[in-house]
Amino acid sequence: MKRWTVVLGIVVIVLAVLGVWVARGLRLPPRLPAVPEELTVRAEIPGIPGARYWVGIDIEPFVRDMLEARERERKHLGLAEGAEMPPTTLLAVSGGGDKGAFGAGLLCGWTESGQRPVFKAATGISTGALIAPFAFAGPDYDKVLRTVYTSLGPSDVARKRFILAAIINDAMADNSPLWVQISRYVDEALMKKVAEEHEKGRILLVGTTNLDARQPIIWNMGKIAASGAPGALDLFRNILLASAAIPGAFPPTMFRVEVDGTPYEEMHVDGGASAQVFIYPPSMRSVAAALGQEMNRKAELYVIRNSQVRAQWAPVERRTISIAGPAIGSLIHTQGMGDLNRIYLTAQRDGLDFNLAYIDDDFTVKHTADFETGYMRALFDYGFRQGRDGYPWKKVPPMLRDVTTP
Repeated sequence: MKRWTVVLGIVVIVLAVLGVWVARGLRLPPRLPAVPEELTVRAEIPGIPGARYWVGIDIEPFVRDMLEARERERKHLGLAEGAEMPPTTLLAVSGGGDKGAFGAGLLCGWTESGQRPVFKAATGISTGALIAPFAFAGPDYDKVLRTVYTSLGPSDVARKRFILAAIINDAMADNSPLWVQISRYVDEALMKKVAEEHEKGRILLVGTTNLDARQPIIWNMGKIAASGAPGALDLFRNILLASAAIPGAFPPTMFRVEVDGTPYEEMHVDGGASAQVFIYPPSMRSVAAALGQEMNRKAELYVIRNSQVRAQWAPVERRTISIAGPAIGSLIHTQGMGDLNRIYLTAQRDGLDFNLAYIDDDFTVKHTADFETGYMRALFDYGFRQGRDGYPWKKVPPMLRDVTTP
């Protein structure tokens, strides 16, 4: 009996220790108050007003800034007011995690072919957000794309947390290693280049999702780079980190904002929670017309989808986490296909020349783990060869091919 009393005492002590540890862990990560709903769209980044757009609520500020960019470009080209603008080229890079190696390789191979254009505008979501600034800055930054997408491994992106910490914290993993990588390559020199191109009327946009408001946010990265604000570089980096912050997998990024001098914090996650790829709001031209301006410029639109068309088959274990991951992946895959259809139909309406690239069935290397270096290297090389040899750009999204062609 005495022995069982001792055992019970030990169990009680262990449970008490675990209880204290859990209680400490249950304290949520700190944050300032969220922006009240009625003040949501009035919140600004201190020192950089107009840095982003609430395109799901009011796109007029976005349209006005795009019109101003056109005037800066007109001045840079030496064109008289009212003169017709020459045709241009647009780039949209999708999310896709480590499959961003495809888009990075394709762009580098495109440079090698001698046919890669200068993009008037570049947009990015998630891994596409990590690619877009370097694609926008030009071929001099191809070496960064090659290094990032052929040499990084899982430990360069995230650190796993203990399962209990993951449950009571804000994510399954810590993405501070990714912040280190972003800080290494997104430096003052890149900011200067982006700012210079912004002044020429070029446009760099990155998408995140404001989780408090459940709204997509488009950030004007050129305006941020050109602002000269003391915190511009860190803001630029944090936007890229936020855009790649897969909800639940990686922690959200917190942005300090103000309304009438009162500080708040916004919680932002992966732009892919709103869209997998974007170019501009479909109503942009009609809003411009309402402002007395026409936006009917001819353009070639290139969309890089960092994923396959077909969903990838894999058996699923009957466990909560094992089920949740594939379910979210299925939703993202389907959403991405819908985004392509929307962009295509907008391009058709607006007279843009639509061009689409994606990972085709002839890439057969197995995806055994996220951010596995060998897989990313093989995918980069696959994209590079296609870009170098002249990628056969698709003129219609796969889901609409049978509908729009004889």
